Amino acid sequence: MLSRLSEQIWADWIWFPEGHGWADLTDRDGQVFPKTQDLWATIPIALCFLVCRQIFERTVATPFASLLGVSDKQRFRAPPNPILESYFCSTSKHPTQSSIESLSKQSGCSVRQVQRWFRRRRNQDRPSKLKKFREACWRFTFYLLAFFAGLAVLIDKPWLYDMKQMWDGFPKMPLLPSQYWYYMIELGFYISLIFSVASDVKRKDFKEQIIHHVATISLISFSWLVNYIRAGTLIMLVHDASDYLMESAKIFNYAGWRKTCNFIFTMFAAVFIVTRLVILPFWIIYTTWVYPLTLYPPFLGFYFFNGLMLVLQALHIFWAVLILRMVVKFLPGNQDIVEDERSDKEETDSEDEAEGHEHREKFKNGHVQNGHTLLNNNHSKAD
Repeated sequence: MLSRLSEQIWADWIWFPEGHGWADLTDRDGQVFPKTQDLWATIPIALCFLVCRQIFERTVATPFASLLGVSDKQRFRAPPNPILESYFCSTSKHPTQSSIESLSKQSGCSVRQVQRWFRRRRNQDRPSKLKKFREACWRFTFYLLAFFAGLAVLIDKPWLYDMKQMWDGFPKMPLLPSQYWYYMIELGFYISLIFSVASDVKRKDFKEQIIHHVATISLISFSWLVNYIRAGTLIMLVHDASDYLMESAKIFNYAGWRKTCNFIFTMFAAVFIVTRLVILPFWIIYTTWVYPLTLYPPFLGFYFFNGLMLVLQALHIFWAVLILRMVVKFLPGNQDIVEDERSDKEETDSEDEAEGHEHREKFKNGHVQNGHTLLNNNHSKAD
């Protein structure tokens, strides 16, 4: 029964145009074609990436951080408090004012102490600047090397200059050694990102990042299985073209090099928009979606591949909006440094002191809330 089901799932008519099938991908006459079992090689490659990352962050990124003066500022830890910890973990990390007042009564702390406790507790869960710097260094190194490796693989290929040639001879297009390693390394890296997702820096677009990683892994794997390799190499090159610029902008942001960060981020924004919002949809997706219909009748594999492409394109539009919002921030008259829209800003105790000053001003002016004067127990800064 399972073998019959497998035959139906992998039927030629589902994944290939009429007149073609899996038999076309059989090695012959010294020509090698992609095989399903080749993808197993990406698992040990992903594990190697995880090991190399740990070595790189300790031996390269950390000394580089010291050279640029990147260090973690001292964080005050929230003192143990079972009542507040229970609310933080099970209810909300950002309690409302009424909840703060209720927790103040339950815990025996003042309102300001409860507010300060939640600020410090939230900061404990935020990644340190050094951790974010090391991660940016690692990704910058990979994306930069991957981009130039992709250029080396494609620079002499005719489909880089005439994308319609990616369908020339499909699916009987032999696999080149350079294409094999380009695919295995890229796929292995994205699988390693899935393995490390629990420990990596989590930003506001965490869910979108997961969707992107899953869609990318599915797209690379599927394009390998059905020999869409020419299209796949172009897609990977377009993605790597801007990613290393984004990571380098982060590096200089963490180092406090404001003008350098803004300049590189502007370059990144321009390259991102050109590659992800112009080249990818109007050249590559056009060549994988519209042009093939002049050669073959549509089939399920055609819809599956282009469906994944549209998922990626939707994410690119989402990120383009965030990028443009960040670019606007350092235009004349605005902030003078890029801040990642996806990252949470660390809170400081000075914010709490500012609130305390505001409370004291209201108290002196006789302001009341809910019929009661605002609480102000004149606690010291060490509370």
